[in-house]
Amino acid sequence: MKTEERDRLLERANLLALFTIGFNLVEGFVSIWLGVADETLALFGFGVDSFIEVMSAVGVWHMIGRIRESGGESRDAFEQRALRITGLAFYLLTTGLVLTAIFSLASQHAPETTLWGIVVSLVSISFMWLLIHYKTKVGTALNSPAILADAACSRACVYLSVVLLLASLGFRLTGIGSLDAIGAFAIALLAGKEGRESFAKAKGLSCGCEGKCRGSSG
Repeated sequence: MKTEERDRLLERANLLALFTIGFNLVEGFVSIWLGVADETLALFGFGVDSFIEVMSAVGVWHMIGRIRESGGESRDAFEQRALRITGLAFYLLTTGLVLTAIFSLASQHAPETTLWGIVVSLVSISFMWLLIHYKTKVGTALNSPAILADAACSRACVYLSVVLLLASLGFRLTGIGSLDAIGAFAIALLAGKEGRESFAKAKGLSCGCEGKCRGSSG
């Protein structure tokens, strides 16, 4: 591949990483604000998860900068530290959501409305699929396992959005308040899975975002 073409593709990967950071920041702020206002735990937990995803996206952005400079894809100390912090944050979110969801079920709490949960989840699914498509396209053109792995792991955000959509839509159609807490439980489960994968990656393992990790040679 010509140097000019490689530089162009890496610049595109850099812009995609920056867009991911910006999108997750906005999504996190809006989701937490609306989650508190509407008393919907699933939307609030989704928003906190989005902020944690920002830390992961910053690590990817740093990785792309390193690839542009040296061409190497092995994680450096900054990325390993970012992954450990991200993993810890996911575990804390999991614990907090589980405890809060249990309290919500016990008190038979119901959200004011889940309309915004439906809106946020649909917007998130649309943008995430676009990001997955373009990250995969760039990663394939560069033959970069790291960028392709990032694209694959973006699917975790789609799964979270689908969970939020189902929980929000379920309450909207049936009025069953426990669906919000059940959605929060599901988000907690996915967050815990992401936390485990973050720690595995920090240890130098290669994870396919499907719960399977193996030793990585570089």
